[in-house]
Amino acid sequence: MKVLIIEDEAPAFRRLQKVLAEVDDSIEIVEVIDSVEDSIKWFRNHQAPELVFMDIQLSDGISFEIFEQTPVTSPVIFTTAFDEYMLRAFKVNSIDYLLKPIKREDLELSLAKYRQLREAFGSQEETKPAVDLAALLKTIRLDDRKYKTRFLIKQGDKFLSLDVDDIAHFYTRHGVVHVVNLAGHTHLIDQTLDEISQQLDPEKFYRANRQFIVCIHSIEMAHRYHKGKILLQLKPAASEEVIVSAERASDFKDWFGE
Repeated sequence: MKVLIIEDEAPAFRRLQKVLAEVDDSIEIVEVIDSVEDSIKWFRNHQAPELVFMDIQLSDGISFEIFEQTPVTSPVIFTTAFDEYMLRAFKVNSIDYLLKPIKREDLELSLAKYRQLREAFGSQEETKPAVDLAALLKTIRLDDRKYKTRFLIKQGDKFLSLDVDDIAHFYTRHGVVHVVNLAGHTHLIDQTLDEISQQLDPEKFYRANRQFIVCIHSIEMAHRYHKGKILLQLKPAASEEVIVSAERASDFKDWFGE
């Protein structure tokens, strides 16, 4: 099976390459691309691979932009640490969605799902997509997910149970993650923002950038900012400016306006 990988982080690529080899040594990686621009050029000038592994956040933007610029007829398995992209991922060619760090068992299930769908819709001629995408997308259903309702906070020798409904935002500083409740009290939490984002309801929480996850109820106002960026005004106020990049501004407005 010929596979294209679109990933801008070398450690993530190496891990995916290693796990793919462990799961199926017949998989051939035809190319590794690290940007939206180069991906668009590649799809315009090469035959579609049988499967694409695609990171969502690339060096020059978000990979969804690829689909807006050129036809992508191959089925896609998205890989990312940002869970809020899940619903948007399934509006394009996605047959599955893997959260980083990718686990072997999850990858095996994704490849099994791809093979089952391909068998169900039959093999295609060389000039056609690997699967009937219109029919394939109709088969996709998001599993019901249970999101975290409380976090355990350690305070010395004691533990505090903090309800998710009482959380205003999370932020990281110097490698330490903090959680701020609606009353403005700050606590340390022994998880990374990537781990936390996977546990939160994406309708209520948004990964504004690499430093902040914000609750929709804590956003008092969103302001237009320099060069298409968006500045968020939070209550209680954040310890520093919370800025959504220009590349993610459209996605944020879709989420904020739902």
